[in-house]
Amino acid sequence: MIWLPDLPDMEDAVLLACVPALAIAIDRLLGEPGVRWHPVAWMGRWLAWAGERLAPRVGEPRVLSDARVFWFAALSWCGAAAAVFALAWLFQAWVLTQPVWLAALALGFFLKPQLAWAMLHDEVLAVERALGESLDAGRAQLARLVSRDVSQLSPAQVRESAIESLAENLNDSVVAPLLWFALLGLPGAALFRFANTADAMWGYRGVRGGRDWTWAGKWAARADDVLAWLPARITALLIALPGGAAATLGRLPAEAGRTPSPNSGWPMAAMALALGVQLRKPGAYTLNPAGRTPEPPDTVRACAIGSRTVLAATLCACAALIL
Repeated sequence: MIWLPDLPDMEDAVLLACVPALAIAIDRLLGEPGVRWHPVAWMGRWLAWAGERLAPRVGEPRVLSDARVFWFAALSWCGAAAAVFALAWLFQAWVLTQPVWLAALALGFFLKPQLAWAMLHDEVLAVERALGESLDAGRAQLARLVSRDVSQLSPAQVRESAIESLAENLNDSVVAPLLWFALLGLPGAALFRFANTADAMWGYRGVRGGRDWTWAGKWAARADDVLAWLPARITALLIALPGGAAATLGRLPAEAGRTPSPNSGWPMAAMALALGVQLRKPGAYTLNPAGRTPEPPDTVRACAIGSRTVLAATLCACAALIL
């Protein structure tokens, strides 16, 4: 990879290529950094501060036209993204001047906050355990994972939403950061994490939190679509390939196209087909409509498929860094 230094010693090259595996191991063993030290939390605080100044409040007189709101938000996104990329690049450039073992360790620790598999895995299983206690407990646990209104969801819909969140975030929280790390190093992973966080906080098509995000969030949503386009399709293939017959793989594009998102439908459709279940968002879409309604064991199976996908993505990233 172009961002890696030329290393005459093969052992040193292998050590740096193991950074993705190290980051996943840290994720499993140590979990998430505290909010005070988490880079994504820093991004979120800036995005919240900037969003309050960019998105017009509903019901108040409009100071800026839609076009100006769009361009101010776009320029704000680009400026912050450039700062994130530059800081990560400077840190990486310095780290790569250190002994290789120290560089690999530092890159692994700083890559870890850009991805989150252990927390996602555990939170999805927690939804299933909570559903075993009561529907209200399951809904409350699901609300930690999704932004949609969960108050009217049935037990089956709670389970479907948890599995959908697992599949979608396999891409956003693991595969995409690993891909961009393999391509551009720590700056690539940090840039994707910024774009994905900005989409989550700004990328709404209407009103949220008393503010109109129609134009203020448009650039953030499209930027995330672009950066997640390839990783989403890789995630779908990694989910589907181990047990995927040619007919199943052939159904992926049509099933993914049932969702309004150009990317999230791919891993969700692949998971629905792999499990043989329906995944539905009321009033929006039904993936694999010929499938059965998910049952409690399907949540456990989905997490197992997710773990297998994470392992495959990590090995692919490590291999790419050696080539």
